[in-house]
Amino acid sequence: MPYSLSEIVSRFGGELLDDNGVAVAAVAPLDRAGPREIAFVSQPKYLRDVEASQAGALILPPEGRDSSRRPRIVTPNPYLYFARVSALLNPAPQPAPGIHPAASVHPGARVAASAAVAAGAVIGEGADIGERSIVGPNCVVGAHATLGDDCLLHANVTIYHHCALGNRVILHSGCVIGSDGFGLANEQGRWVKIPQVGRVLIGDDVEVGACTTIDRGALDDTVIEEGVKLDNLIQVAHNVRIGAHTAIAACTGIAGSAKIGRHCMIGGAAMIHGHIEIADRVRISTNTLITKSLTKPGTYTSALPFSEHGEWLRNAAHLRKLDKLAGRIKELEKRISELEGKK
Repeated sequence: MPYSLSEIVSRFGGELLDDNGVAVAAVAPLDRAGPREIAFVSQPKYLRDVEASQAGALILPPEGRDSSRRPRIVTPNPYLYFARVSALLNPAPQPAPGIHPAASVHPGARVAASAAVAAGAVIGEGADIGERSIVGPNCVVGAHATLGDDCLLHANVTIYHHCALGNRVILHSGCVIGSDGFGLANEQGRWVKIPQVGRVLIGDDVEVGACTTIDRGALDDTVIEEGVKLDNLIQVAHNVRIGAHTAIAACTGIAGSAKIGRHCMIGGAAMIHGHIEIADRVRISTNTLITKSLTKPGTYTSALPFSEHGEWLRNAAHLRKLDKLAGRIKELEKRISELEGKK
């Protein structure tokens, strides 16, 4: 459904300039937008491309307010504004409430009348599905697991027993919430499984990407606080705690009992050791290995930048000898100090 710019500004704020009553029905990139679409510019260096665009309306930063005479909304954060407009113009599909005949719901489960349960879904004994929540095809919600209101489980999500989700949680396909943590004891070379008796607790407004796994706690709970955003293919081990509004990119691995602070940003394929703590507002670069606690906010990087293969091999050869080189430097420093003392 198209919206006029005045309707958009009434919802989200911003300054509307040169409004000619245009209505927009979709969002699009600046270079491909048409007369019924709205585009945005978040960085001043791209303002030079505004005049060539065919967009019916624009979302611009304050420094770009005079870069065009076409209808435009000026806002301090065009990217955030664009996200909100995109959500308005692209509402998620809402299935009709009710339980599909091909779903299996235990008589002891509670499913809100406004919730929707799709074909092939299995709801276990004592499970509780909140108002307006959507359980997609072939999902499994284990015994005594709970979903808050307005949750969305895409197809093939599995939530193990006794796990608890807050409100407005989104789980993408292939998520596994509450699988056993990797707890094993060694008995004369053979592995003995340690029962994992904790839960996974997920706060409000959390989104978890496809095929991400969050293990249940061994004794205490694994906790994902409110507003956390997890990308695809992330491993969260048992008893991890992730602080509110932290965002973690794909392929990251977090070992058991690590505690990650609030408002952190962790790049793709980062590796975080177990039993360490990361302070609030820490940024970890992609491919970085964190082996000890980080007690101060800031950006941390360990991965070497790429280089031509031959150069990389030469540098790697030097890296292997760093310990010997450091010893030689210490010995030279000692000898220099002795010579200076003789003088």
